[in-house]
Amino acid sequence: MLIKVRNEKLFTALQLGALHLRNRMVMAPLTRTRAGEAGVPGDLLVEYYRQRASLGLIVTEGTWPVREGRTWIGQPGIETPEQIAGWRRVTDAVHEAGGSIVMQIMHGGRISHPQISGTGRIVAPSAIAAPDTIRVPDGEVEHPVPHALTTDEIGGIVAGIVAAARNAIEAGLDGVEVHSANGYLLHQFLAPTSNTRTDEYGGSPANRVRLSIEAVTAVAKAIGADRTGVRISPARNIQGVLETDPADVAATYNALAEGLAPLALAFVDILHPDPSGDLVQNFRRVVAASSIVNTGAGSVTTREESIRLVEDGLADAVGIGRPTIANPDLLARWLHDTDENSHDPSTFYVGGPRGYIDYPAFEHAGKKVDD
Repeated sequence: MLIKVRNEKLFTALQLGALHLRNRMVMAPLTRTRAGEAGVPGDLLVEYYRQRASLGLIVTEGTWPVREGRTWIGQPGIETPEQIAGWRRVTDAVHEAGGSIVMQIMHGGRISHPQISGTGRIVAPSAIAAPDTIRVPDGEVEHPVPHALTTDEIGGIVAGIVAAARNAIEAGLDGVEVHSANGYLLHQFLAPTSNTRTDEYGGSPANRVRLSIEAVTAVAKAIGADRTGVRISPARNIQGVLETDPADVAATYNALAEGLAPLALAFVDILHPDPSGDLVQNFRRVVAASSIVNTGAGSVTTREESIRLVEDGLADAVGIGRPTIANPDLLARWLHDTDENSHDPSTFYVGGPRGYIDYPAFEHAGKKVDD
């Protein structure tokens, strides 16, 4: 007996530049620290991403472009031949299962430690330490004061991100997402609290957005704008990257949207709790690119919310985080409006298969899941 396929727009196909999505459910980037000391994707990552290939698009966990940008022990990289080969295994598995996958390229900036980067320093727009602590091999320690990048060194940051994008395409990824959100390096440049520079990369909103625009522009030139996206999280106020002045936030993200608009990007990925508000909708209008919206920084994205966001025209696709961790077959569950597995936070970052590739699948034998 077949179950009638649902006709909500969330479950219909979407074209994002060169990317064809079978549905508008997007796996959000989720740090899981399963790539070992060398940052090489292995069997666990291959199976984890393969299991989730029925989603319209997978955005990988944040992946470091250069060793100095490494944030977490166990985080994958895309710098070495071994890492490229490991990601090739992942992309082959996802493609064989009919899925699409893009890589989130993430330079952590000051959210790191010399014991993690192994380069003797960490970097940031300004010599201001991040608050709180970070886990290193010896335990929890305070964030160190980072090296403030010189103007000349900023070109090297862009070059590293571009090289990572090229490596991602070599590894078979369908595109890349440049991470300019959540308190990491490019976001650190956007906010006046973490960026106190007085050169052309600091001060005014137009200067603070310069690095993000340069990085995304260079990536688009290297691999094609139709395979390039960017992630932002306006006013998320995380990891010491505070954006608390509404007027400055509006000016900053309007300047960013204006700088990115000429590129005709494949997509923008926006994390914000109020997607219907002026900030998000103005960014969408000005940047003139398809949008993936995720509201779930502090709450789990639900099926009903996702359907509404697309039906109401507030997003072209929806980024979904924790439900995709516990439900590799989330598309089938949402199509058939059935129960979901509950995620187990105690397994998010501990390594190994438990809570990673062992969540049970929905028993839907005889029921139709349409692409």
